[in-house]
Amino acid sequence: MSKVVAISHYAGTMLLLLAGIACLRGIGRWTNPQYIQFITILEDAHRYGTPEHKKKLASYNFDFRSWPVDFRWDEATSRSDSRNVPLLRSEPKHRSAVNGFLHALKKLPCQIASFIVAHTFGRRMLYPGSVYLLQKALMPMLLQGQARLVEECNGKRAKLAACDGNEIDTMFMDRRETSEPQGRKLVICCEGNAGFYEVGCLSTPLDAGFSVLGWNHPGFAGSTGVPLPQNEANAMDVVMQYAIHRLGFFPEDIILYAWSIGGFTATWAAMSYPDVSALILDASFDDLVPLALKVMPESWRGLVTRTVRQHLNLNNGEQLCRYQGPVLLVRRTKDEIITTTVPEDIMSNRGNDLLLKLLQHRYPKVMAEEGIRVVREWLEASTPMEEASVYSRYEVEDDWCLSVLKSYKAEDGEDFPWSVGDDMTSEGRRQLALFLARKHLQNFEATHCTPLPPQEFHLPWSL
Repeated sequence: MSKVVAISHYAGTMLLLLAGIACLRGIGRWTNPQYIQFITILEDAHRYGTPEHKKKLASYNFDFRSWPVDFRWDEATSRSDSRNVPLLRSEPKHRSAVNGFLHALKKLPCQIASFIVAHTFGRRMLYPGSVYLLQKALMPMLLQGQARLVEECNGKRAKLAACDGNEIDTMFMDRRETSEPQGRKLVICCEGNAGFYEVGCLSTPLDAGFSVLGWNHPGFAGSTGVPLPQNEANAMDVVMQYAIHRLGFFPEDIILYAWSIGGFTATWAAMSYPDVSALILDASFDDLVPLALKVMPESWRGLVTRTVRQHLNLNNGEQLCRYQGPVLLVRRTKDEIITTTVPEDIMSNRGNDLLLKLLQHRYPKVMAEEGIRVVREWLEASTPMEEASVYSRYEVEDDWCLSVLKSYKAEDGEDFPWSVGDDMTSEGRRQLALFLARKHLQNFEATHCTPLPPQEFHLPWSL
């Protein structure tokens, strides 16, 4: 009991000390005219929410949790409940009630293990930008980037409330009043797994003259929550709603631009908002499982596959095939992240598989055995000279390919998949396959994290 009394004395002293510090901080703020002015503006922004008050508030840097909500997911939608937005999921196998119960009981330990792996180190490996220590180290750089966007680019910061309760930190740069025609197009940027809009891929379309909307993943910087696939889709949904219903952009004027793991939310948005103008995927991949297996022990193969499929399923290729609009893939020829062997092995780049899945879905007759073979041969080329050599070897006539595709579109419509190439010679299908591959994939000689220069930011090809 004597020890308990001593410990209670120490604890009481610490509590009094902390209370004194809090009181001193309160007195300091109360006697600081700048802080009093800030609190007044913050309260007015919460109370009235006018653009004038928000503009005054944007000149201060403070804990984003206190920022008033600018837009809610249910402001412009017919949905009245807060259910999550839909994701693509595999069809469950049909079993009898008894067999189904026994199977579930048998798989229960594996499911528990997968849940623990996904929600402990799994998601932190997948989204290292959500780790507190990394954010703390990057905070000075993030604050500097945020100040640049607000002061030099007239950025408008906003907090969006998603249907799952997460709050999403966004930044909008409006170029519609400029003389540049591309300013009337909005590029929504989806960052990588350690990217923030303050210092991420947002600068590429911004420097190219487009209006730009950037946002941070759940759990990144000012955004709350955890970066799991369902939360990511919920966040992307409210960002799209905000762009259309609050910023006033038509879907036909919106371009989705994603770097690396941001391809998941970009392909989800393209699938869910099919009228968007175009989709650009830079250094992205088709499926997470091969990349996860690359960094984990071989003995964990079953656990890793099950964990990804059940909790971290970034099925970019499957979502991409649900989109009917123009697509451009940017492949980094020295990518060290999304290759499954070594950076020099360009054929192990999962961007190749993303292209093949897209072309096989849209042009199944062209992408038969011979079409796949010649496209793979073209994908082995890592320099413009090697690409041109493969292209000229098969004597591809661009004008002929273009006329064939335009003729099919005029007669049979534009909805994919197309049956073009069904009654064509092998030579014709090879030409079409190479022509389409070249139109849908752009090589960029750089590593994974090298920023894409504005002059390399091209809009996708369309008929």
